Amino acid sequence: MADITAGMVKELRELTGLGMMECKKALTETSGDMKAAEELLRIKSGAKASKAASRIAAEGVVGSFISADGHTGALVEINCETDFVSKNEDFLAFAKAAAQLATEQKIEDLDVLASAKLPSGQTVEEARQALIMKLGENISPRRLVRAETTGKLTTYLHGTRIGVLVDSTGGDEQLGKDIAMHIAASKPICVSKDQVSTELLENERKIFSAQAAESGKPADIIAKMVEGRITKYLAEVTLMGQPFVKDPDQTIEKLLISKKASVSAFTMYVVGEGIEKKVVDYAAEVAAASQV
Repeated sequence: MADITAGMVKELRELTGLGMMECKKALTETSGDMKAAEELLRIKSGAKASKAASRIAAEGVVGSFISADGHTGALVEINCETDFVSKNEDFLAFAKAAAQLATEQKIEDLDVLASAKLPSGQTVEEARQALIMKLGENISPRRLVRAETTGKLTTYLHGTRIGVLVDSTGGDEQLGKDIAMHIAASKPICVSKDQVSTELLENERKIFSAQAAESGKPADIIAKMVEGRITKYLAEVTLMGQPFVKDPDQTIEKLLISKKASVSAFTMYVVGEGIEKKVVDYAAEVAAASQV
């Protein structure tokens, strides 16, 4: 039997939002398989998809830049170790400068960005090393996206921890900002339902089928229940299907139609998404040190 640790239970609780005992039991039943335990809990409880995507687990900022004509732009995520450094003016300026450099020099790769020169004459890597020396923390560019379009790019930063870059056509400047803000708030995974991966959809269908089967209803009714849940799921995770945050009575799709506009793509970065932050037990460290 697998050894179920408190850390495993905590991780599963964060993924599902369910209780400690439920999570421990699911891990026990699946011999510690985290993914299998999550799916088991979703089947038994009807819980929604993993909450991991919205969990912030590291420090840093998202830097953004859009060219004056609105046709090119970039987002870059720069990580650091503490919230204190993430608010430092030099650190913030470094992130913005990196995004501007990527935009203007058509850089789409972090390794290429590292060797590119800033207006100061330093390379990005040299500037990073200088910041590390000055601020005393590890600083690391983690993600970069550059976009170029014949339409219009809009960027939105929610504080410095969530950054959105939207490629749209039609509408006015306010519409672009509203769409970018909506994405930051509602976190769709793609623009439309045809962009949802077959693998993700089939996994959701499998879970919905298992949930519906527990109702004991006839197979034809279960099939309709599953398709209904799939339709609802697609509305929840796609930009077009979501209710507009500023007017929940209309979907984003209807909003865009009313403005004779469209969205072809977007990118959203949430600082630290997918990175587990090291949890330090300072009391334990002090206790251990006192025994040396």
